[in-house]
Amino acid sequence: MKYALIIPDGCADEPQPALDGRSPLAAANVPHMDEVARHGVLGLADHVPASMPSGSDVGTMSLFGYDPLQFHTGRAPIEAAAQGIALGPDDWAIRCNLVNVSDGRMASFTAGQIPSDIGRQLIEVMQHACCGDEHWKFYAGVSYRNLLLYRTRDGRAPFSSDTYTVPPHDITDQPIDQHLPMGSGACDLRALMERSEKLFAEAEPNRARTARAELPATQIWLWGQGRAPALEPFLDRFGVRGAVITAVDLLRGMGRLVGFDVIEVPGATGYTDTDYAAKGRYAIDALKKYDFVVVHVEATDEASHEGDAHEKIKALERIDADIVGPVHRYLQTVGDYRILVCPDHPTFVRTRTHSHGFVPFTMCGTGLKHNAGADYSEAAAAATGDIIPAGHNLMRRFMSR
Repeated sequence: MKYALIIPDGCADEPQPALDGRSPLAAANVPHMDEVARHGVLGLADHVPASMPSGSDVGTMSLFGYDPLQFHTGRAPIEAAAQGIALGPDDWAIRCNLVNVSDGRMASFTAGQIPSDIGRQLIEVMQHACCGDEHWKFYAGVSYRNLLLYRTRDGRAPFSSDTYTVPPHDITDQPIDQHLPMGSGACDLRALMERSEKLFAEAEPNRARTARAELPATQIWLWGQGRAPALEPFLDRFGVRGAVITAVDLLRGMGRLVGFDVIEVPGATGYTDTDYAAKGRYAIDALKKYDFVVVHVEATDEASHEGDAHEKIKALERIDADIVGPVHRYLQTVGDYRILVCPDHPTFVRTRTHSHGFVPFTMCGTGLKHNAGADYSEAAAAATGDIIPAGHNLMRRFMSR
């Protein structure tokens, strides 16, 4: 049996007045996803428990078949795994965004999709300024997505379960003063954020961006802290070898934590300009070697964060045409197979942020019976009555023989 999971990140949404009362998914032309729904199973799954913040760290862990209430420790440790950074039992990883704050408001949680080379230079500025402290170490990632590590030397760290931080993408256009870190270790995080403001104001890469009328990074934003999780290998849990295709560190990290190989695709950007067709081609090649391949696409989530319903529709249509269609056609030639399409969480265009709630899933293939799904949309999925309240059970159902 060959298995494929395609994750259109954050594609679930609500009806849009500008789309005649349809969601972006319902408005999109996605014949290949519709085909999966019409020939297989369509329903709703909830991947983010109400007690946890909504995000891909929680949602993807659930999609991979692991209960986030049991296994989730934080977002940043997952991204540390993506970079091959080993955490000691008492070490903490913290997500470090490069952001633009203007007039006290979160103007851009990506600092205008800052290029990776400039982001790396700014992270080096922070590392140089903090290199005298044996605990802190910054690691450059992709674009605005970076990491900060707190290395514990005496078995004690300033953070605990009451340390509270807010994802910057949840407060776009909002004042930041009510969303700064709180709880244990908050003073340390705030001090580093404040220090970055002064350093970035003088940093040459930012001066150059401003001169080119491009958005500079005005500071770092620290959030998503946690210690290393312990996850049972996917092979032991489900009996298949897997690989993941993605352009973002979070999914790379989740893959590595469960024992997947990570396949890098040239042209994959983690944004709406990603090379969808290349992801489809690499997925087909990977299925010749692996039992299970995960293809993650961030573009739908990014379009939601920008409040752009039409860009979200375009991304959905590219995922359908360049990934779902080719992968499904290939699987139909290899014998027994199953394909699953499911986002990790809703991301509303209206609010431009992640949300809690059910998302539509559809899957078809060997041994899966049709349950009267009409097309792949939120409304059609709800109409089937096939509901999975604890989303981590979806993977067990997908893999069951």
